[in-house]
Amino acid sequence: VWRRRGECSAACNILQHDRFGGGSVMVWDLENQFKAFREKAADAMPGSDWTPFEKNSSLPPERADIVIVGGGVVGWSIAYWLKQKEMIRDGVRVLVVERDPTYSQASTVLSAGGIRQQFSLPENIHLSMASADFMRNINEHLSVLNDDPVDLQFNHSGYLFLASEKVAHIMEENYSTQRYAGAKVSLLSPTQLKEKCPWINTDGVVLASYGLENEGWFDPWMLLNAFRRKAISMGVYQCFGEVTGFSYTTNTMTTAEGDKVDFRRIKYANVQMPNSLEYQPVECAIVVNAAGALSGKVAEMMGIGLGPKDTISGIPLPVEPRKRFIYVVHCPNGPGLDTPFLVDYSGVYFRREGLGGNYIAGMSPEEEEEPETNNLEVDHQFFQNIWPHLAHRVPAFECLKVKSAWAGFYDYNTFDQNGIVGMHPLVNNMFFATGFSGHGLQHSPAIGRAMAELILDGGFKTLDLSAFSFKRIMTKEPILERNIV
Repeated sequence: VWRRRGECSAACNILQHDRFGGGSVMVWDLENQFKAFREKAADAMPGSDWTPFEKNSSLPPERADIVIVGGGVVGWSIAYWLKQKEMIRDGVRVLVVERDPTYSQASTVLSAGGIRQQFSLPENIHLSMASADFMRNINEHLSVLNDDPVDLQFNHSGYLFLASEKVAHIMEENYSTQRYAGAKVSLLSPTQLKEKCPWINTDGVVLASYGLENEGWFDPWMLLNAFRRKAISMGVYQCFGEVTGFSYTTNTMTTAEGDKVDFRRIKYANVQMPNSLEYQPVECAIVVNAAGALSGKVAEMMGIGLGPKDTISGIPLPVEPRKRFIYVVHCPNGPGLDTPFLVDYSGVYFRREGLGGNYIAGMSPEEEEEPETNNLEVDHQFFQNIWPHLAHRVPAFECLKVKSAWAGFYDYNTFDQNGIVGMHPLVNNMFFATGFSGHGLQHSPAIGRAMAELILDGGFKTLDLSAFSFKRIMTKEPILERNIV
């Protein structure tokens, strides 16, 4: 039963479990006393807004229906769609909590900004198609009265995948899946590839796949800010802070075999203010874990993965940060304006970056070469692994200069490199929207809509993403995506 605003809080009489349910503490007593004192002071001086205790205006609200942990593009997309689906204004109180107020370390703005339909799973293809449609008509969704129209700076040059003889059959299978799903993709022979891209060296290429529409790249910050700006205009609360723990209740049930299972329900999300010891417990009905690369740690705050082995509570959320480097190179004689987002079978990729002969390039390291994730420092030496492949595929790149570089984190799903979408079986009000392993940005519009349907409608309506539920991790049945970049 949720209390209405203005009603006397009964929380001072409630025993809440601490972070891992190991004990119980009285909450709100001191805050209620402060609140009563402030009200008494206000009654004594009705003409003044003075208060004997300074109130921090940056604190989140004390109550929210839904707390979204993570203010990246996925989190803000979910917030937007939740407000879009509410039946009455302010019918759903949504709070987005983001730990990085500058977004300088946010994975969204540190990505390559690509969108493609060329996946191997129908679910991922449909997510891309729905998201591309949303972006194509973005001002019908995210325009704000009296603000400038949204311009994603979308470059529709498409993705170009190259296949060697070893993996050509996989490209053909993916092509059939993509066409069946409705994606506009074309297969090219080496001769056709050379006609389309005269600057390319086709040595070793036996087949190429090119996206004819709804593919290319855009400005990630523009999409994030458009979702954020629109959601706030619709009444979403934002808070720059860090969720450091949860208060929850526990119900223990016994199975027919005599095993005890703990079911937990979050009551409060504790939000720590930046550079401060101050924190605010936020009473909530639902928590959405959209914390990206840090979502595994957020899950651990609810004891997920910390239980006995070979039990559901002992299965962790298999999402961890993986650092990826992106290098900005200059090549005055490189490919021109119609250059696609090229992905070589070696794993190296590049695309044009603006005008004037600038490009960005990158490559995922081998498993045993994964860099440390305790910082965002760039390993400039790693480019030496990339350059030979670039120069082999595009001879003009034999003469290039690295101008700058940056690093960002993938929310890498170590289980099967696909998103985890839905509710945890033992924490019945924590939902996941994470683990997209590098394609969360491009799928964010469709993911947000799907999550809003799951939360408010009780199930998926437009796209069935049930294959991405936590259940597959419990049953050890991965759904592998073969086109991971």
